Amino acid sequence: MMNQAEIDRYKALMEWEAGRKGPPEGFPDLPDMPAARYTSSEFYALEQERVFRKSWLFAGHIDEIPERGCYMRWHNAGDPIMIVHGIDGEVRAFYNTCRHRGAPVVTEDRGRSPRLICGYHHWTYKTDGTLVGVPQRQDFPADFDMSCRGLLPVRCEMLGNLIFVNFDEDAASLLDYLGPVADEWEEFQFDKLRLAARHSFDLKCNWKVAMEANMEVYHVPFIHPETVAPLVDAHRNVNTLYPQGHGRMLAPAPKDFDRENVRAIEHPPEWQTIETVGEFGRTATQSYTIFPNWVAPISNYFVPPLIFWPTSLDTCRLELITMAPDWGEGPAPDLWTVPDESQPNGRAMADLIQEDTQFGEAIQQSMESQGFKSVPLSYQESRIYHFHQHLDRVIGLNAIPAELRVEQVIGDEWKYPNDPRVAQMEREAKEPATAAE
Repeated sequence: MMNQAEIDRYKALMEWEAGRKGPPEGFPDLPDMPAARYTSSEFYALEQERVFRKSWLFAGHIDEIPERGCYMRWHNAGDPIMIVHGIDGEVRAFYNTCRHRGAPVVTEDRGRSPRLICGYHHWTYKTDGTLVGVPQRQDFPADFDMSCRGLLPVRCEMLGNLIFVNFDEDAASLLDYLGPVADEWEEFQFDKLRLAARHSFDLKCNWKVAMEANMEVYHVPFIHPETVAPLVDAHRNVNTLYPQGHGRMLAPAPKDFDRENVRAIEHPPEWQTIETVGEFGRTATQSYTIFPNWVAPISNYFVPPLIFWPTSLDTCRLELITMAPDWGEGPAPDLWTVPDESQPNGRAMADLIQEDTQFGEAIQQSMESQGFKSVPLSYQESRIYHFHQHLDRVIGLNAIPAELRVEQVIGDEWKYPNDPRVAQMEREAKEPATAAE
């Protein structure tokens, strides 16, 4: 949780952002980004191979595998995975691939069993992945070593009740990957949040097109005039750029607008709040981007991530997830979707999400035309440029054709914990007093 000095500093920065006449002193001009980053099959292949295979990815919640022996299938990042709540209490991930002839070991989305048994030839594994059963063992060579033929693991770590996976065996730990964000998130008690809702929707646009609609407030007055704009003062928004491509948007409510009390009125009284959440989580829009595909406006009522999964060059899947404190015996809260029996899963995207996704398909079609040359971004959209810089570094600058790269112009001096805006703000605050003297 932020201490009072940090809260006061960000409040001052909000007012400074509202009054500035241009970007901060020394902030680099952001070069146009190549248009083909959204339409190139070569760039898409690099993303699949080097980004989604080497980053920590949100996979699930412990409520989906609540008891020992429970398992779930997961295949949002290509390779079929199963996540298992072991008999020993550990949560692990494995490739859902039998070590015999490659058949899937589990064939249901969810289940529970003290053993994982491949249906093809009944090779049997413990929930820790150990191979313990091979029918007609006598027909295999005498030196056939079962101990080295267990299920192949995938890196799996937890943040409270949240489950993350990473295909890279050499990746840094999840906590190191999150860096200072993990410390800031302690106030939200991820270890006590329940999974309230999880639904997915297919969109006809590149995954970055869909995700970037949630990474800036430049669009808020125009796309969300009735939903978000009354709650967010876009002019006083403060962006923070973190290592590893993560970012945060901190936008207060308009002046003379009691966001905390309005939230309490809007939400049913049986919905619990996270009592340890600090001032900004109660009174402002505080949205985090976690590289590569997580965006979540976190408050004292919800941790509701939007997860963007590429399914092809010009399509993606949007997962809408709501996690919240225990709501008791009442209906589970769902921030992002509404009932709709005409839809396959009985849910439809809420108005707010439809506003953000309404232009996705048209934007993608426009991007694929000869009229789309490049992407100029403003200072207010710096989180997007920062994201793309890190995207290229993860892929490897030398692996990207020159015509597809973004220039690495935002240096570490603009990334947390550094912030040249603070020095400029403090200097400008002193200048009137100096002039008066």
